[in-house]
Amino acid sequence: MTDASRRDERPRPQYGEYATPEEQRAHIRDPQAAWVYSPGADAVAPPAAPSVAARVDPQGPVLRPHPADRIATIALLVYGAINVVLTAISFLDLPAVAERAMRIMGIPGDFTNVDSARSWGLIAAIVLVVGYIVTALLAVRRLRSGRLAWWIPLVGAVVTFAVVYVCIAIPLLGDPAFSQYISNPPTG
Repeated sequence: MTDASRRDERPRPQYGEYATPEEQRAHIRDPQAAWVYSPGADAVAPPAAPSVAARVDPQGPVLRPHPADRIATIALLVYGAINVVLTAISFLDLPAVAERAMRIMGIPGDFTNVDSARSWGLIAAIVLVVGYIVTALLAVRRLRSGRLAWWIPLVGAVVTFAVVYVCIAIPLLGDPAFSQYISNPPTG
């Protein structure tokens, strides 16, 4: 049997087995493919798989985040939303919160820096809500781009609460009874 007759006996390729690398790239519409299938011992291996699965989109590769990342991010955002609502409401009455805190800490006297506490409580509530909105937008943006996003709500909470605590500390430290307690704590 000759080589020509053997070629005629082989089945026609159905899946592009004999396509050139250029024909393969053109067929899958990915002109920037870094590897091609090449049967044989010296075949080029595909690059290492990324940590998240990728799909090809007409505008380029789009990554899908790991389901655990999506669940963790959404759970943290929901927990943060509940926390922000409850905490912001309490900050709107910061003089009462400060009075309760002084009683719990055992500080003698009444909270008297009421006007400052009302102003800074409103500012703290606004900072808290804006910080949450920015955090949620950044987390959703990272989720949509396919990148890990679970850490965004955690970092956003730390940064936001650092600013909020400064807003709360200003009226507390401006109160004479609280300042006296901090500067001369009881011994015993």
